[in-house]
Amino acid sequence: MAGPERRLTARIERFETRRPFVIARGVKTHVDVVVATVEVGSLIGRGEGTPIDYRGDSADAALAALEAIAPAVAQGLTRADLLDRMPAGAARNALDSALWDLEAKASGQRVWALAGLPTPRPMLTAFTISLGDPAIMAAAAQAARGRELLKLKLGGDGDLDRVAAVRRAAPDARLIADANESWTGLDVEAVCHALYPYRLELIEQPLPAGADAALLDVRSPIPLAADESLQTRADLGHVIGRYRFINVKLDKCGGLTEALALIHAARQRGLGVMVGCMLSSSLGIAPAFVAAQQASHADLDGPLLLSRDRDHGLHQSGSDLWPPPVELWG
Repeated sequence: MAGPERRLTARIERFETRRPFVIARGVKTHVDVVVATVEVGSLIGRGEGTPIDYRGDSADAALAALEAIAPAVAQGLTRADLLDRMPAGAARNALDSALWDLEAKASGQRVWALAGLPTPRPMLTAFTISLGDPAIMAAAAQAARGRELLKLKLGGDGDLDRVAAVRRAAPDARLIADANESWTGLDVEAVCHALYPYRLELIEQPLPAGADAALLDVRSPIPLAADESLQTRADLGHVIGRYRFINVKLDKCGGLTEALALIHAARQRGLGVMVGCMLSSSLGIAPAFVAAQQASHADLDGPLLLSRDRDHGLHQSGSDLWPPPVELWG
């Protein structure tokens, strides 16, 4: 006798940010996420995805994609099937995460055990300082004093002053930076040498993804990390020789299943790995937390930037995040 049918439903939810979130591409005061729910009998698996606007994704498009795939899910579509049936993005991430959650509940095991990974430990996450004038960023860094790792959003001209101001305000913090493709027209190597005394550990995506061939000739004393230039495993060959790190985001690569494969492939090629996030609730961060156990850097502060989080959100102690509780996910 056939078992109960799986039923996929999806919806869009909006979360307001704690304060305006500013990067080189613009300002956000809220984020719309898509939530996928897969039910089998009394078991319910959930996942969340944040559409990435620079890739042309949207909450409405992600919702439509999930509604379109629902019949296949009812017929037994697996996480492995998703890699071929859906493009990478927020919709696939949400569904992949929901299927992981469902499998964990059905098996009585945590997701990391299903993935063959060790039990995760609390891990350090970066805390993002939005792009702004040097004095504003310094004040934000001062307010975040005590956080071990700060991530600075940069914007091109004036970045040296921004980093210097933050370093004065937070002399003991570890610093990473994200230029969000804004260094067009700048001498990337010269800027990196000028920033080196401020002890930046890495700089993400200085040039637009379509222009980063210029990085082949750059000898930066600070490791460069591919973000917009690296979506899935298909992009790994493109970043070799241009970057020393990659930033894996589940909303880019399309879920934890692809993220784990991408991290393994990147490490095999000698690339360093960080795991990042979009603005999202703890439901979106939970599977990224599992992936980040395989990385040297984690930027998983999405829920910390929102005015509210979900019930049973990830616990934070100091600068550390703790594994997701079973009431939340996985």
